[in-house]
Amino acid sequence: MADTDPTGPVMDRDEVDRALARLGAEHEAIETSLLALQDHAGRRLLEGAHLTGVTEERWTATEASITLLWTYFDAYTDALRRARDIRSRRRWSSREDLVELTELLRGEPVALAADAQAPHAVRLGERCSLVTLVDRMNELYATSLDMIVAADAVWSALPARIDLLAAELQRTGRLAHSVGVRPGEHPAGDDLERITRTLTRLRERVVSDPLAYWRKAEGSSAPGGGRPDTTVYDREARALEDVRREIDAVLTVRQDAEKRIVRLRDVLSRADRTLAEARTARGEVLAKIASTEVPVVSGPPTVLQEQLSTAAEYRRHAQWHRLSPLLESLERRAEDELLRARESLTAVTAPLAVRAELRGRLDAYKAKVARYGLAEDPELVERYEKARRMLWSAPCDLRAADRAVLRYQQAASELLGSAPRVPGQGAGPDDRRGPGA
Repeated sequence: MADTDPTGPVMDRDEVDRALARLGAEHEAIETSLLALQDHAGRRLLEGAHLTGVTEERWTATEASITLLWTYFDAYTDALRRARDIRSRRRWSSREDLVELTELLRGEPVALAADAQAPHAVRLGERCSLVTLVDRMNELYATSLDMIVAADAVWSALPARIDLLAAELQRTGRLAHSVGVRPGEHPAGDDLERITRTLTRLRERVVSDPLAYWRKAEGSSAPGGGRPDTTVYDREARALEDVRREIDAVLTVRQDAEKRIVRLRDVLSRADRTLAEARTARGEVLAKIASTEVPVVSGPPTVLQEQLSTAAEYRRHAQWHRLSPLLESLERRAEDELLRARESLTAVTAPLAVRAELRGRLDAYKAKVARYGLAEDPELVERYEKARRMLWSAPCDLRAADRAVLRYQQAASELLGSAPRVPGQGAGPDDRRGPGA
């Protein structure tokens, strides 16, 4: 077309019809979106909520944007209706109609109302085309929907989870109270009190300022792109789980306390008996073994007995939270005490064990030389009797007895080395020490 005006070439009837069809479809889509936004559950919740903080600020701006959206939509609807009225005047539009339609469809027929809260500030008296108007409506719609969806997502996710955790917290609190886990008396009781305060504050803020707990996804431009921030909730849920484990441990103590106390009494009794045996053995060693340093045997562990009595008292008064750590400590120390008593007995009786080993070795070599017919050798008899008197007399000098046994062993080895081997006779016990041992 050769004819032009400020909006460009005048549109023909086909171009007008195509433009009207496109604008009509856009109008229908925009109207559907606006009605859905109007009926959105999150928007209704925001309208009725007592908001604070960042949510209050953004909802004030969003309400203004929604109002402006409907204003723009009404202007868009009015311009589209005028264009349709002009097109419907006659089947074959006149040139004057086509010029007017071109102005409406391609020009700037819409006068915008000034609004400082719009995404792009609108100047007083500014006009725009229908295409520009659609772009601005899309932008307003996206920012409004993003705010509403974010608030609704936080409200849908966090309050219900907080309520469930609070219910579990109450059950745990009742159970804790029944086993003596109370604030000021047990760390887990203090934790329960702190978790209760934190969850109460968390729920109040989530309800009044949900956007404070919204984390927008980086790089996402889609409305509602992000997730609720559950950091505080997750931390308190883990803390409650730790408290539950502590209470379970206390409950286990309540169920097994009697058995554990009986077992502790048995362990400490065995330790006492072992120490008593060590003290008796020490007296025997001092009487029977000469020139030997014998370690002193300590007395019974009175502190552990006193703590065991305290544990029994805790059990009688159902103070399970105090009984639990005490039993764990007692069980470790009682086993250590029994081990110490056994080591003391071993250390005290070591000289008797050495004497018994020397006696056994002396008799073994006597039996060996007897099998070779050498038991009546005068030197062997003399050395044997000397070693035997030392080992079977009290007090016994172990060093001298050891030398006497060694001399008998050496003399026996020399005779056995020179004596002919009798077929069928065994060699007797092995001399593991050798002549120079």
